[in-house]
Amino acid sequence: MTPRPDVDAPPRPPHRPDAAPTAHLDEIAVADDVRAVAPMLTGGRPLALAPVSGATWAGAGQLAVAAVVGLAAVVVLLTGVALGAGLAVVVLGLPVLALTLALARWYGVGERERLRAQLGVTVPAPAPAPDGLLRPRAWWAWLRDARSWAALAHGLVAWLLVWTAGPLAVGLAAGALVVPAVPFAERVSASHMALLVPAAVAALWLSALVVQLANLAYVRLARALLGGRSRAEAERAARAAEQRADVAEGRAEHLRETRTAAVVAADEERRRIERDLHDGAQQRLVALGVELGVARRAAAQDPAAAAAALEAAHGEVKEVLAELRDLVRGVHPAVLTDRGLDAALSALAARSPVPVDVEVTGVEAVGSPAQAAAYFVVAEALTNVAKHAGATRAAVRADVRDDRLRVEVSDDGAGGATAAPGGGLDGLRRRVEALDGSFDLVSPAGRGTVLTVEVPCAS
Repeated sequence: MTPRPDVDAPPRPPHRPDAAPTAHLDEIAVADDVRAVAPMLTGGRPLALAPVSGATWAGAGQLAVAAVVGLAAVVVLLTGVALGAGLAVVVLGLPVLALTLALARWYGVGERERLRAQLGVTVPAPAPAPDGLLRPRAWWAWLRDARSWAALAHGLVAWLLVWTAGPLAVGLAAGALVVPAVPFAERVSASHMALLVPAAVAALWLSALVVQLANLAYVRLARALLGGRSRAEAERAARAAEQRADVAEGRAEHLRETRTAAVVAADEERRRIERDLHDGAQQRLVALGVELGVARRAAAQDPAAAAAALEAAHGEVKEVLAELRDLVRGVHPAVLTDRGLDAALSALAARSPVPVDVEVTGVEAVGSPAQAAAYFVVAEALTNVAKHAGATRAAVRADVRDDRLRVEVSDDGAGGATAAPGGGLDGLRRRVEALDGSFDLVSPAGRGTVLTVEVPCAS
């Protein structure tokens, strides 16, 4: 459970997805990629040494490998998509498309690892892929997986980028390298050489520029299509996370209040038990002692008086036992421990002066606190039905739904019941909320009452 923040702490500023810090972080990411794969764009010495720069040679190797990998990926993935789409009308296309998208995911994993090994660029992994490729129920999840389709799109776009930029860079480099051999092939005038040498040098720099720019585009493309979530997805996730945090904070506040109410209710219950023992059982035990004393003194001289005293003492004993049984039942009924919730609710229904229909299903694995809460809810509700509702019939239903024990008590009485502060229903509400449960009372005037309580089974 997330702890509630200090009430004296300053309020948290509202989240604004379009705020400047997000854009600033994106700019930093682009600048990092420029320094890693296209340093000549920063100017200065990296620009002057671009043709012999390690970034240029590493980028050229990356483009060469990407040309082969991209061609194989495009052939396999596009063939799979075309075959899957063609067979979709006979359902056989669905597993083919799912397998193709799984291959696209694996292609994305390989590309991220290759970029890390060749260029030293780390592309964060996206959200995990769906599970269960071999199960038909999972095929639809694969078809809806946006990151798999993005990896497939990366294969196509990256192939077009590499096969466009690669030949261009090779052509410029080849042209620059031919110039030194020209004087040996034929007579070239000095004026022609004055033009060819600068052109060759410019071609070398242009070739390096194409290589580095192509690698920068490749890395940014990988971040967008093979990496983690896009900015829009991240903003939505951040908003959802903040909403969950707000809900958790409100829940923590609610639980704090209900725990406090539970402590107060437990203290009141302890005082009630103490008062009942003092005013009831204790007084009867005192009277029992008096009657037994009378019987002992009269036993020899007046047997009739002794017998009457013993009869009165016997009555007191039965009254004390009855009060103690009622008191114990109010703390925790023995039938609930011995025979379970079904028998305990049936016993309550049997003691009710109003006919009660009981339906209990699937409550065997419910925890003891949840069963006790359900028992006391039903006991209080049936007491109210007998005393105030004027009902001719009532119903009790208990079952388990989504790991929560659900108890419903309804009647056809006069309605108009309320959980007034300090009343019996209010005490039940606090008991239920202390167990992280819900308490719902619907009692329109003249149309009966429906009390619905849900508590976690593990409570």
